[in-house]
Amino acid sequence: MDWGTDLWDQYDVIDKHTQSGLELVEKYVKFVKERTEIEQNYAKQLRNLTKKYNPKRGSKEEQECRFSNHQAFLDILNEMNDYAGQREVIAENMMMNICIELTKYLQELKMERKTHLSESKKAQQSLESTYKQLDSSKKRFEREWREAEKAAQYAERTDQDINATKADVEKAKQQAHMRTHIAEESRNDYAAQLQRYNKEQSQFYFSDMPLIFNKLQDMDERRARKLAQGYVLFSDMEKQVTPIIGKCLEGITKAGTSVNERNDSVLLIEQHKSGFERPGDLDFEDYSQVINRASSDSSLGTLNTPKGPLELLGKNRSKAFWLFAKKSKPTVSEDFGHLPPEQRRKRLQQKLGDIGKELQKEVDQEVSLEKMKDVYEKNPQMGNPASLAPQITQTAQNMERLKVEFNKYQSWLAEAGGRGDTLLKRDTLTDDTFRSHSFNNNGSAHQLCSPDGAQSDESLPHLSQAIYAEFDDEFEEEDLLAPIGQCTAMYSFPGASEGTIAMQEGEVLFVVEEDKGDGWTRVRRANGDEGYIPTSYVSINLSK
Repeated sequence: MDWGTDLWDQYDVIDKHTQSGLELVEKYVKFVKERTEIEQNYAKQLRNLTKKYNPKRGSKEEQECRFSNHQAFLDILNEMNDYAGQREVIAENMMMNICIELTKYLQELKMERKTHLSESKKAQQSLESTYKQLDSSKKRFEREWREAEKAAQYAERTDQDINATKADVEKAKQQAHMRTHIAEESRNDYAAQLQRYNKEQSQFYFSDMPLIFNKLQDMDERRARKLAQGYVLFSDMEKQVTPIIGKCLEGITKAGTSVNERNDSVLLIEQHKSGFERPGDLDFEDYSQVINRASSDSSLGTLNTPKGPLELLGKNRSKAFWLFAKKSKPTVSEDFGHLPPEQRRKRLQQKLGDIGKELQKEVDQEVSLEKMKDVYEKNPQMGNPASLAPQITQTAQNMERLKVEFNKYQSWLAEAGGRGDTLLKRDTLTDDTFRSHSFNNNGSAHQLCSPDGAQSDESLPHLSQAIYAEFDDEFEEEDLLAPIGQCTAMYSFPGASEGTIAMQEGEVLFVVEEDKGDGWTRVRRANGDEGYIPTSYVSINLSK
C-alpha cells in the first residue's frame, strides 16, 4: 500500500500530514533545548551548593577533616560536584546529538518537501494549460463549423435564387468551401488537442502525481525514522551517566523504538482512503454531426461552456478538480453521504454499534420492569403495578424508535456495500428479537401467548432467555466452522473495534471466512478467539 495508489486524490491530507510531521520535529527539538537548559541550571546550582559548603583553606573546618565523619562529608561534596559535571555532559550531548542534528535534518526535509510540492504545482499548471488549449480548440471548432454551415446554406440559397448572378453563386460557393476547409482544420486541431490532453491527464494521474506522493511518503517515513532515533538518544544520553535511573528511562526508549513509519502510512490510507476511482479520458464531441440543438443536452447543443475537468471525478463531483485545491467543508448528511465510500462505511458501522448498545439497554430495562410488575402483582404490599405503566410504555416507544433507526442505518450500510450484521452481532438485536415483543394500545408489553390465545405463565422467563441466549450462543455456534486456510500477519493490528481481533506481526491465524468484498477476513486463534482483521494486513493461503 502506498500514498500514490491509495491516496491519489488526498493531496490536502498528505500536505497537512507531512507539515504536521515537520512541526513535530520542531516541537521535539524545542523540548530537548528546554531540557538542556534545565540540566545546565541544575548543574550550576549544584556546583554553587558544593562550593558553599566546602571548607576554606586554613580554616578550622579544614583541620577537622582528619576525622572520618568530616572526610566523608567532603567526599560527598566532591561526588556531588562530579554529579553536577555529569548533568552538564547530558546537556551537552543532547544539544550536539539531538538538537543540532535534528535541526540540520529538518532544514533538509523542508527543502525536499518544498521541491516535491513545487513539482506537483508545475504538473497541475501544465495539465491546466493543456486543458485550456483543449477548451479553446473545442470552442473554435464549434464556432468554425457553425460558420461553415451558414456559408453552405447561403451558397445553396444563392444558387437557387434566380436573381443572383453567376459570379455571386461562385463567390458564395468559394466562401462555403473555404469555411468548410477551415472547419475541418479546426476539427483536426481539436482532435489533436483532445488526444494530447487525455495523454497528459493519464500521465498526471497515473504517473506524475503518484510518483510525487510516493516521494513525499518516503520523505515522511525517513523523518519518522530519524525522529524515532532522536527519541532513543534522549534516554541514551542520560543512561550513559546515570545507570541507577536507567530502568526509569526504559519507558522512553520503548516509546522511541516503537515508532514504525510503515504502520503510520497504512493507517492514513484506511480512513481517508476515499475509495474514488481516477477520472477517465474525455469523450470526443463531434460538432460536424447534424443534431437538434433545441433539445440536445450536450455542450454543443446548449452552447454552454464545455464541461470541464470537474465532471471527471464522477461521484466525487463535490470535490475540487485539482488535488491540491482547498476543499470547502461539505454539508453533513444523516446517512454520511458527504463522506468518501470507505469513511462512510466506517461511520455507518459505528452508528449501528451505538444504536445496538442503546437497544440492548432498553431490552434489559423492559425485562426488569416486567419482572418488577410481576412481583407487584403477586405482592401488592410492595407496590402498585399500574405505577410502572408509564415506564413500560416509554421503554416500548424507545425500542420501536431505535428499531426504525437501526433498520434505516442498516439499509444505508447495505447501500454503501459494507458489512454491518456480523461485526455488530454483540451490540445489535435481530428482527426475531423484535418479533418476540408486541404492544397493546396503551403501550404496555403483552405476555407471550400460547397458540390458543391464552397467556403463558412462563412467557417472561422465555423472553429473557431468548434475548440473552441470542447473544451468548451466537459465537458458540459459529465456532463449529472449520478453517478454510491459514494467514500470516504482515503488520500488527490493535483490534480496537467491535468484532475485530488483535494480532501481532508474523502471527499465524486460521481463516474461517473469506473476504466478501468489504476488506475484512474472519480468523481464529488456536485458543478459539475469533474476530475480523483487515485483509490487506495479512498474507492468506487457502486450502484447496
